Parts: sequence; C-alpha cells; structure tokens
Amino acid sequence: MPADHDVDALSALAPLFRVKPELQSLCRFGMAWASPHEPEPAGWAPFHLVTAGSCVIEVRGAHPVTLQAGDVVLLPQGDAHVMRGCSPRAAPPIRIRQTDAITVKYNTDQPEAELICGRLSFEQPHNNMARAALPPMILLRTGDDMSVARLHMLLMAIRDELDAAQPGARAICDDLASALMVMALRLHFRQQTAQSGLLRLLTKRQTARAVAVMLEDPARAWSLDDLAAVAKTSRATLVRDFRRLADMAPLNFLAELRLGLARHSLSTSDKSLADVAFEVGYQSPNAFTRAFHRHFGMAPTDCRQGRVLTAPS
Repeated sequence: MPADHDVDALSALAPLFRVKPELQSLCRFGMAWASPHEPEPAGWAPFHLVTAGSCVIEVRGAHPVTLQAGDVVLLPQGDAHVMRGCSPRAAPPIRIRQTDAITVKYNTDQPEAELICGRLSFEQPHNNMARAALPPMILLRTGDDMSVARLHMLLMAIRDELDAAQPGARAICDDLASALMVMALRLHFRQQTAQSGLLRLLTKRQTARAVAVMLEDPARAWSLDDLAAVAKTSRATLVRDFRRLADMAPLNFLAELRLGLARHSLSTSDKSLADVAFEVGYQSPNAFTRAFHRHFGMAPTDCRQGRVLTAPS
C-alpha cells in the first residue's frame, strides 16, 4: 500500500481526465480497405479497439503502426489519421447497416480485421495542460501483463454486446467503454509516470493539490503562500517537492503551465490573442507575446497558423 502522503497518479488525475466515450462504429473489413478520419474538434480524442485480425494506423508525421487483435489505440490530441488493411488485394466498397446498438461498416462477409471505433469527450476541456502531457498516440498491446489482459476481456465484452444487439446493449457498452478507457489511461500513467514532470507531481498529494488549482484557475495571481496553503504543507516543503519531481519551483511551473495552456488554446480554438492571454493570467497581449516567444521560439500567431492537420494520402 502507498504511504499516506502518496496517492495513485490516476486518483490525482481523475478530476482532470473526466472522459465520456462515444462508440461510433463496428467495422469488419477485408482486403485493401482504408478509412480516413478527419481531425477531431477540441476536447475530443478518437480511439480504436481491435477485436480481431490486424490493421494499420497512419498518423501524419509518424511511421505506420500495425495493430493486432486486442490492441487499444487512443489519439489524445485528436489528430487526423487513416486506418487501413494489411492486404494488397483490391477491396469492394464499404457498406453500412444500422443496428439498435451501433452502426456496422463492412465490405465482406469474411473480414480480415474487426475493430470498434469511437471517440472520447474530455469533460473539462479547460484543463488542456493535463491533456497536453499525453503523447500523440497511446498504444496498449495485448500481452502477458494482467492489466492488459483485463482490458482485452472488457474489449471482447463490448464486441459481444454490440454483435448481439440485444435490448440495452448500447447502454451496457457505453458503461463498459468508460471502464475500459479509465483502465487504459491508468495503465498508461503507471508506465509513463517517470517520464513526465506533470505526472510525477500528480503522484504526491501535496503537489497534486497545487497543480490541480493551477489548472482550475491559471489566471489567478497565485503566490507561493497561496499554493502552500492549498497543498496543506509549508512553502519550503512545496518548493523542495516541486524541484525534486519536476526540476523547477512551483511558480516557474505555473509560468510554463500557463504558456502550455495558451499554446493549446491557440492551436485548437479561434479565440483572439488578447482573450487567450487574459485567460492564462497575462495583463496584456504584448507581455504574453514576449513570454511565448521566449519559451517556444515562435510567435503565438505562428502556432495558430500551423495547427491544421490533414490525413495522409
């Protein structure tokens, strides 16, 4: 059991990663099929659950990744991507039928790949820094790990419910998908905590409290005394913990967090530069622009101009 002053990373992250899955389609494809997916709106992240066979995911700027039965893939930043088959044989057109549980897409009665496609809604989209800590792709593969084995059991339960399409199947699958996604995020956090300063801060109760209030109200003029009071610890202890876990002092972390929030807002919304600056605590667009350029080496407008992603051809 963890010591009293430590908490599971997921427990600290829970308020920041409240997600609601939306199951969109059950796909059964064979031969050289391809299914492009456009970028998702802000606050949404597509996912794919491979229930049988194999397929390939292509994301712009990354090498194609082959997925096998049991794999779970999530794109936290909502990037455009293409799902396609592994076979070179010409594919017949994709057909669609609707059941009481889900839309079924298919192009053959003998599919070489079966997958459940959907997307997650992040219920607190203002907590963009937490989401920005996630990589462009989270891939959990079937293996001997018992946590992944449990994911696979949930995945197959969802598939079976959708396939049978009995009364109430959609509600059951939504609940199962919620559990599956929380388990997937938990597994990812446990595997990656050591690589992220933000996630390391969220593994300790005092620093997690401080980070949570920064994310909740980044524009507030937080002082070290304020943050120590929220964290229920001394100023010296809070500074020491932040330096140990994130290699920076609390107020330096707050400055980086504000700029991270601003960059995400610029790349995913049409808010004015002034609105973005004020939302993260800057009193003038000029001060914000100078700080942004010092930190990222580009003007805020450059970040906005480069935000559009298109699916690979």
